[in-house]
Amino acid sequence: MEGKDIIKNLDLNNIPTPCYLVNEEAIRDNCKKLYYIKEKTGCKILLALKGFAMFSAFSIIREYLDGVCASSPYEARLGKEEFKKEVHSYAPAYSDKDIKELIKFSNHIIFNSFSQFNKFKDQIPQNISCGIRINPEYSEVETPLYDPCYEYSRLGVTLENFKDQDLSGIDGLHFHALCEQNSDSLEHVLSAVETKFGEHIAKMKWINFGGGHHITRKDYDIEKLCTLINDFKNKYNVQVILEPGEAIALNTGVLIASVLDIIKNKIDIAILDTSTAAHMPDVLEMPYIPNIIGADKPDILPYNYRLAGLTCLAGDIIGDYSFKEPLKVGNRVIFCDMAHYTMVKNNTFNGVQLPSIILYNSDTDKIKHIKKFDYLDYKNRLS
Repeated sequence: MEGKDIIKNLDLNNIPTPCYLVNEEAIRDNCKKLYYIKEKTGCKILLALKGFAMFSAFSIIREYLDGVCASSPYEARLGKEEFKKEVHSYAPAYSDKDIKELIKFSNHIIFNSFSQFNKFKDQIPQNISCGIRINPEYSEVETPLYDPCYEYSRLGVTLENFKDQDLSGIDGLHFHALCEQNSDSLEHVLSAVETKFGEHIAKMKWINFGGGHHITRKDYDIEKLCTLINDFKNKYNVQVILEPGEAIALNTGVLIASVLDIIKNKIDIAILDTSTAAHMPDVLEMPYIPNIIGADKPDILPYNYRLAGLTCLAGDIIGDYSFKEPLKVGNRVIFCDMAHYTMVKNNTFNGVQLPSIILYNSDTDKIKHIKKFDYLDYKNRLS
């Protein structure tokens, strides 16, 4: 769905700000596309909790997907208790405490090194499948912060360190080399994986293609993905697993904010009741400028504003935009595509209140107020 479709028929006067609003039907539409891939290929698709962990939406997602992938004991427990299907766990390293917890909740545990696998393998029950993450040393990710295969990456075992290892007890291999990319990039990554690790793949029960597959984006080539999966399965006789996070929540939610004040320092600056640093950190980290419903790039529409957050961080700047009408205190500003990597990353820097969470059904116009945060949510994190 487009941003305006996420909130169609919605009376914004009844919506508190700031808030994350997620559209149930948009989630379902994305999941249907993923289910089509499962039907056509027999692969398993997992929800990556690191991207989207709004468990009030799990009842929809689990109709279509096989489970979740977790990056910590807390995520694994959330998946087990709330998603109630398979839990596949991976982290760059585990402590003794982590393994004891993960064993309670996981169906798969993937290790980042053979030293970690050898340390813990005797503790893993037979009903848990173990895997090793590999690094094909190839990717097409342009932003180093999000490139799992950049030079000196700590993520996964390179071929040099994989050779001559004892694979007894290893059921599968996992790689992750994509970030918001199409199936042509996966094709290139698979070529690198096969070139370096092909002789070992046929010994495995499953291969996890990781995340970063932007499957629900409009221009994504789903049929090419299906062909890649089927060809790989037929060649090696393995189960293929995908674990997108962003694809499930892509274009399913918005962040609704209000204008608190407008000041002038050579340009007009609107201060909102939200924050990049606290509520949408990827805007600073990625970085990118989010789309806003009814706004455009500077100088396209008559009135230009710099939108800024309410924390004391000097760089708490969302971006420069133009609007059809002058902004006024109290106006709502609606940021698009804010379901993924927002709630899972937000924080209470400066004691800024976390946005409320709302689930909205655009077909029935029904609103569910899922969560409203208060002072104790801030206080109880600190001591």
